[in-house]
Amino acid sequence: MIADIFVTGLVNSGVYALLALGFALVFGVARIVNVAHTALYMLAAYLFYWLLVKLELNAFLAGILAVAGIVALALVCYRLVIEPVRAHDSAVLIATIALALIFQELMLLSFGGSFLGIPSAVQGVMHVFGVTVPYQRLVILFVAALALAATWYVLHHTRIGLAVRATANGMEIAELMGINVRRTAMTVAGLSAGLAAVAGVAVAPVTVVSPLMWLAPLVTILAIVVLGGLGSIRGAILGAFIIGYVEAITVFALPQGSYLKGAVALTIMVAVLLIRPEGLLGVAFEDER
Repeated sequence: MIADIFVTGLVNSGVYALLALGFALVFGVARIVNVAHTALYMLAAYLFYWLLVKLELNAFLAGILAVAGIVALALVCYRLVIEPVRAHDSAVLIATIALALIFQELMLLSFGGSFLGIPSAVQGVMHVFGVTVPYQRLVILFVAALALAATWYVLHHTRIGLAVRATANGMEIAELMGINVRRTAMTVAGLSAGLAAVAGVAVAPVTVVSPLMWLAPLVTILAIVVLGGLGSIRGAILGAFIIGYVEAITVFALPQGSYLKGAVALTIMVAVLLIRPEGLLGVAFEDER
């Protein structure tokens, strides 16, 4: 059981880290609570399915095109729907909820409500600590690690990353420094959508694709960013690993634990809000910025 928890928790934490990092970036830079973030994850899985199964493209090419398509869609939605109301938090929240529901209904109309399966791009299994792990799950872990490393490099070793960090520190100060805050916010929106799309493409072969597959990750991601600290990048990654392993322990150690993992994540979120509202690294992140 311990080996199962270790391997499953590691894979799930990688996916959660991708989603939580994108969510935290948008909130930290643009101050947007993007409820449609995990809906983009769902759209990426559907687009990957369409390209791979219907058009019979190569898995790698289908994945690249799916991520690029979701990033383009996210930028259009940000420019046309979110940016005009960005100054009003409640309007942004309503707009992102509406976008998520629109995406859900469009997939329901286009593909129906039945579960869809995607064949594994990589066949075979290997044994890790006595646990049989499909190569496809190892691919998920590798893709997540690569995407997280690339994001870290962009944020800390490029001019775009410098602009992102300066804008997160304060929009007014960033504007006085000559940074185009509007363009930086759009860049972060695209980066966030790319991370969500990578997560959707990576997990699609090992899960079922459905119009409602965005709801459960949304609850988990909200718990993660609250636990780590809203806007904290390091906190989002730390929270992803904590929640990922707590869920794995719940699934393997409790009877019918797979039905309880969402409730456990919500319980952790409520507890953090009551005990330490700023999260684990919220205060440290603010000081660091």
